[in-house]
Parts: sequence; structure tokens; C-alpha cells
Amino acid sequence: MSSDIKLHPDDFEMECTTVWAFPRRGNWATHKSDWRGNWAPEVVRNLVLRYSKEGDVLLDPMIGGGTTAIEAKILNRHIVCSDVNDVAIERTKKSLDFLTENKAWQKVLKQDARELKHVEDESVDFILTHPPYADIIKYSDGKIEEDISSIHDIDEFANEMEKVAKELYRVLKKGQYCAILIGDTRRNKMYQPLAYKVMQKFLDTGFLLKEDIIKRQFNCKATGFWVNKSRDFNFLLIMHEHLFVFKKV
Repeated sequence: MSSDIKLHPDDFEMECTTVWAFPRRGNWATHKSDWRGNWAPEVVRNLVLRYSKEGDVLLDPMIGGGTTAIEAKILNRHIVCSDVNDVAIERTKKSLDFLTENKAWQKVLKQDARELKHVEDESVDFILTHPPYADIIKYSDGKIEEDISSIHDIDEFANEMEKVAKELYRVLKKGQYCAILIGDTRRNKMYQPLAYKVMQKFLDTGFLLKEDIIKRQFNCKATGFWVNKSRDFNFLLIMHEHLFVFKKV
């Protein structure tokens, strides 16, 4: 394990508004930005510090590139992190190969977020995750039953996310928070409010909406090709995501 790496960002300040923007990606610990669709460590750090305390048990059921696990370990939070993708699981394990002075533990498991069979009822203090946006980025060639990033239909994806919401509600302790970062897309040049469809499924499950934070995207550059397309076909390029924070009451 490596011990001589920087564990904290320079000039970090907690966000206090409903608009977040991080033009630079985290360059501390073992963070890397080469996992397609991963979220910024600054987002995770803000959420962990605001909605949990040291010694809490966190859950990220779609761990992807391991960003949440890294921050949880640094900030002395225990974490259960899981995914259906074997590559994601192995990458997360590798990303945790550094030393800290705390005794926080990390469990890395293979399980579907729609069936958290390894997580007990009301055993988690804080949930945070960054799910796929339907099939915008496919993380496997698997069937829909195995991987929700294989779903093209927006409403079908939202229905599967309702199963995720029910599991997250089950394992979260009462009075605690669940945060998800999700964006929208276009189909046939028309805007598809994927984020709000998913948000409604969480509300239907019983969560209350505490915050709707707009996160500006910096890793999706408006290149000449897409700038010209947006002008030629009269549509705007989507450059934001929704960070929903729900509360279980």
C-alpha cells in the first residue's frame, strides 16, 4: 500500500448554494478521471461531509470507478460499495490501495442495486451514487435483467430505477439521506427529462426531496462538430446534471 500520497484537495471549500461547478477534477489520493461517467471527487466530498459523520456506514450501490470508496476511506467513513460490473469491482479494490490513519473499513461486493441482498434493513447512515443515464454509456453487453445501462427506453429505465429506490429506502436508516446524481438526454432532438422521471420514482417510494442541486458539466466540451449541429438543427447542448438529495422520514 502507498503511504506518501496527498489525501486531501488544495483550497477545498464546502458548497453552500444549489449550483455546483468543478472545472478541475480531483488530483489527490488515487482518483482518476478515465472511467467513463464517473463523478467528480469534489461532489462526493461535499456530500459526505454535509450528510454524514465520521464512523458512519455509507453505501454506493453503483460504485463504478471507485470515487466514492476513495473519499469514504479518506474521510473515516465505513462503506459498502457494489456493482454488477466485474471491471468496476476490481478497479475499486485497486483504488483503495493506499494508507490512512483511521480504521474505516470498506466492503466491495458484486450485487445488483435492485436487489441489495448483502445489505440489511435500516443499516446504512448515508447513501450516495451516480447511476447510468439509461444506455448513454453502456457498461456491459449484458441483458437488462443484469445491467440497467442496457436499457434504451426512458420510461423502462425509470421503472427499473424505482426498484433501486425501494431497496435504498429499505436499507437506509430513518431520518437519513440519499443522494443521486443523474442527467437528462435527447431523443430525436427533443429533450427527455430523465432525471425528473427518476426523481418521481424516489418520491413515489416515500422519500422526501431535500435538495435539487444543479451541477454544471465541464467534461462534455462543446466541440466544433456539436456546436455546428446545435445551430443547424436548433437544439441546445445539455451541460448540466441534477444532484437530488432525498430524506427518509
